[in-house]
Amino acid sequence: MLITPHADIRITRHTIGKEGAPLLIIDNVMSDPERMVRKAVTRQYVKQSSMFPGIRAPAPPSYQHFLEATLNPLLHECFDLAPGRFVFPMCHFSLVTQPPASLHFLQRVPHIDSVSRQGLATVHYLFRGAWGGTDFYRHRQTGFEYVDESRHAAYFDCLAQQGHHDADSTVGYINGDTTSFERIAEVEGVFNRLIVYRRNSLHSGRIDNHRPLPADPVLGRLSINAFIDVAR
Repeated sequence: MLITPHADIRITRHTIGKEGAPLLIIDNVMSDPERMVRKAVTRQYVKQSSMFPGIRAPAPPSYQHFLEATLNPLLHECFDLAPGRFVFPMCHFSLVTQPPASLHFLQRVPHIDSVSRQGLATVHYLFRGAWGGTDFYRHRQTGFEYVDESRHAAYFDCLAQQGHHDADSTVGYINGDTTSFERIAEVEGVFNRLIVYRRNSLHSGRIDNHRPLPADPVLGRLSINAFIDVAR
């Protein structure tokens, strides 16, 4: 499957919050996103044993090659990373399907995917309609907007105490400010938009708690989510 960039690709750079972590937004990233949706329909999805609240299926290897070709020229300027060969710890079609009432505490608060500032995450929105986007947060008690190796112990000790007391006891997906977290950046989920950020930034998908979450790539909240490490 040959994947090419859109003729009207649009790249914008942003920073997140007071700590200024980089955020890259690429609109019209792929020339034929509908073809990728059709590919998603043919996949076999499985429930995840990880934190992800839904089902996933592997994206085609050609998509990984497409990300490498598209993002490598942007790495130094946007993320202070040298270009190189991309290694993908994860690259999957993803559908959020878990009912809000069944989420455990760590699924109801923002999260990180890694403590390393070298690792990147991407979300490629392949849904149409108001399925929400991705939000970034500051932890009020610590002031952290990202969690690296030096902050890991302090942050998760604090979070464990909050989980014990469950100060944010509202059932469901986080969607905006709470007593423990402040939303500091919002990205709308726009069809064929790709976002790229460091995996140690505190973030969460923005999910409507009052809308059913179908396990259907055409009707549901379909995205491609990838983790990227750059090998030299």
